Amino acid sequence: MHSLVGTWSVTAVSGADIPQDAAHQPWLTFDGDGQVYGMSGVNRVRGTFVVEGETVTFGPMASTMMAGPDDAMRVEAAVLATLAGPLDVDPADRDAPGRLGLVGPTGSVTLTRALAEF
Repeated sequence: MHSLVGTWSVTAVSGADIPQDAAHQPWLTFDGDGQVYGMSGVNRVRGTFVVEGETVTFGPMASTMMAGPDDAMRVEAAVLATLAGPLDVDPADRDAPGRLGLVGPTGSVTLTRALAEF
C-alpha cells in the first residue's frame, strides 16, 4: 500500500459530488505518528488512523461545528460517514501513483496526493 504520510485531496466520495469551490474541497493530512487532520467540506477535522496490511481504520474524528452551503454539507456528511468504517485499498488503485481508492461498508473515497500543502 502507498504511504499515507502527507496531504491528500478528496477527489471523490460515495453519496456526494465534490464542489468545485476550493474553499469547500475536502482534504486530509496524515502524519507519521497515526494522526490525521484536514477539512471535511466545511469543518476542520482531527483524529487518528491505523494501517494494517491493506486496511485503513480511522478513530473517532473530532470536528468543528460550523454550517455551510448545502452541497458542502452533503460532502462533509459523506466524508465523515465513509471514514467511520474500516476501508480497504481498492485493488484498481493498489499501484496507481498519487491516487488511492479506499472502499468499505460505509462507502468509498478517492484520495489524490496534493501537489501543495494546505
